[in-house]
Amino acid sequence: MEASLAFPLLAGLIAVALFFDFLNGLHDAANSIATIVSTRVLRPQYAVFWAAFFNFIAFLFFGLHVAETIGKGIVSAEIVTPAVIFAALTGAIVWNILTWWLGIPSSSSHALIGGLVGAGVAKAGTGAIVWGGLSKTVAAIVLSPATGFVLALVLILLVSWLFVRQTPFAVDSTFRVAQFFSASLYSLGHGGNDAQKTMGIIAVLLYSQGMLGDTFYVPLWVVLTCQSALALGTLFGGWRIVHTMGSKITRLNPMQGFCAETGGAITLFGATWLGIPVSTTHTITGAIVGVGAARRVSAVRWGLAGNIVVAWVVTLPATAAIAALTYWVSHLAG
Repeated sequence: MEASLAFPLLAGLIAVALFFDFLNGLHDAANSIATIVSTRVLRPQYAVFWAAFFNFIAFLFFGLHVAETIGKGIVSAEIVTPAVIFAALTGAIVWNILTWWLGIPSSSSHALIGGLVGAGVAKAGTGAIVWGGLSKTVAAIVLSPATGFVLALVLILLVSWLFVRQTPFAVDSTFRVAQFFSASLYSLGHGGNDAQKTMGIIAVLLYSQGMLGDTFYVPLWVVLTCQSALALGTLFGGWRIVHTMGSKITRLNPMQGFCAETGGAITLFGATWLGIPVSTTHTITGAIVGVGAARRVSAVRWGLAGNIVVAWVVTLPATAAIAALTYWVSHLAG
């Protein structure tokens, strides 16, 4: 471990981590509210408050398995230094701002993981990587949207069969109410999985400075601060990405919105309980594509969906490269 940082520098690094968490909420607000906004169940300004509330209270429902995976399951906690954390966060923040500006729903989660891998390898070579944790995270890049797709597809087929004798007006009215429930679940899953990533970063930083003793854990103040930063980011919203997620991929009605959110929420709940840091963006995109494809294959704008997939594939290597470059530059400058 490096010599302990002066308090102002340590506080500054924690502030950078919380800024990433805020950007995560800003960037991924669309994941929580795109469907409920696009179906006009809630106006955007009300939807962000709804999502932010459930983002914040998520820590009451989930353990901290994802935080532990990020803190010690991507790169070895023993090689983590303040310079590694700074480089990892820089790679993730630069990528988040770039994709937010372009309106591309990329993954904040995988941006952070790519940053950790790039900075860790720049510091200690490939031996720094915890391959078991990284491999299950990379596998989730494929599995989380696929699971969201399948669950949403099955749900919409089941719901369509159950409500086949109802009038369109009755179905629409029912699912306008049901979407409040499904959007709450998805926001809960978002808060449960995403805020824990920053918790893991701050906790491993404190651990590297000897402030947690010999045992890695996540202090309660870190939990509350990270949940608050994520919720605050959600309050500011990500309207560019909301437009892409809510209407450009496929047009949604309340029943489809309910099925997409529920399928995505089930996926997030399972991943969070298993300690797998998945992408809420990947998950809800897969679910939205699933409900669109259930209507008809041509209802999905596959060209746009393909561009989003390209952004997902590029995220890990791009953020790893930015983080590695940042580490080398800061190391030389130091």
